[in-house]
Amino acid sequence: MEEFRIPVSVIVERRPASSPWIDHVWMPVAVLPAPTVAKPWTVLHRNNGLTAYIAGQAEVELHPSDTVGYKANLESGRPMLWVVLRPCLDEPGMELHRVLADPTEAEALVTVGGEEVIEPVPMPGPVREAIEAFVAAHHRDRGFVKRRRDRADPEALASRPRAGGPHGRG
Repeated sequence: MEEFRIPVSVIVERRPASSPWIDHVWMPVAVLPAPTVAKPWTVLHRNNGLTAYIAGQAEVELHPSDTVGYKANLESGRPMLWVVLRPCLDEPGMELHRVLADPTEAEALVTVGGEEVIEPVPMPGPVREAIEAFVAAHHRDRGFVKRRRDRADPEALASRPRAGGPHGRG
């Protein structure tokens, strides 16, 4: 199976929370279409309690078996990438885990729940072009195939006498 990887960099903000239970929230805000030379979690700027970071580098992994999701994402009118952050013990308390291009994969992670932050960000043009080329090379339309059902057996649920006679006594 031909896997393809697109290197990207991720910008994340740590924002003050408007909640009595937490101090701040993490929000991925952009994906840049190239690897960065900056160390992970390099501060870009601070302003009124908001801190923007280069969270680090990731690779958008593309698999030929997932082209249906990539194609739907591209055709949506607003292609997105989903950034996945995980809590960690190292400063600043989060780590960049993955960047996804398949909306169904991202949705599956969201439904599992947990402490991960999974947020969509706009897909940059060069990443979109690379995914479009990948889909063009690997996507195969699979027509709808209706399965044949087994015929129902009307006797399958009928009552049967027990072993040893009609009342189960032997």
